[in-house]
Amino acid sequence: MTALPAELDEALAAVAARRPLLVASDYDGVLARLRDEPSAAVPEPGVAEVLARLAAVDGVTVALVSGRGVADLRTTSGLTGPYRWVGSHGAEFDGPLTGELAARRDDLARRLEPVVADVEGAWLEVKPASVAVHVRLVEDRASAAAVLERARGEADSSLTLKPGKDVLELAVTDADKGSALLRLVAELDAAGTVYLGDDVTDEDAFRALGPGDVTVKIGDGATAARHRVTDPAGAVAVLGRLAELLG
Repeated sequence: MTALPAELDEALAAVAARRPLLVASDYDGVLARLRDEPSAAVPEPGVAEVLARLAAVDGVTVALVSGRGVADLRTTSGLTGPYRWVGSHGAEFDGPLTGELAARRDDLARRLEPVVADVEGAWLEVKPASVAVHVRLVEDRASAAAVLERARGEADSSLTLKPGKDVLELAVTDADKGSALLRLVAELDAAGTVYLGDDVTDEDAFRALGPGDVTVKIGDGATAARHRVTDPAGAVAVLGRLAELLG
């Protein structure tokens, strides 16, 4: 197992003593490596087992908090268990979106189609609460940046922009992972929370949590998280160490 920084290990030991405990994580880039094709993002070895161990501990709730829609997250991950599923950056919390929001999303997709139409490798992903413009497969980086800038130009004040790694998501709600996480904390009356994330949208969650919680950034880049590991293998190591501490 990947060795953890001493400060992170100490923080995990402290939070493991609290109940109720919320253990939440982003999926892509954390529990699964980023893939050019999102449907190929299968969990890292050991993820299913360690999540099941954590969820089996009395007083511990495991939540998956993703930019993916919940249905897509369940299908792609193949994970099953007594987990809380929060999708679409928090917009899918207690169920799917209303028909009005879905109609706004579909209109947005039609407006964005011309933005990617003539750029090889650029494509749209229509999610339950948003439309994502992907440019990971665009070889010319200048063209990729131009596509994202054009997509920004299609946004109006009713949309929430969620930039990520080679993607710009335009959401029809203002939900974010931070507000969704705080909603879970309040619902569970959690005495402690652990959150793992890797992308720009996870910063909302890192900032939302308190000084006694454990926030872990996966990978490089500026972050509000208090701790960091290098890759998804490190994320699995964090969860595995927490499972050990929980006994």
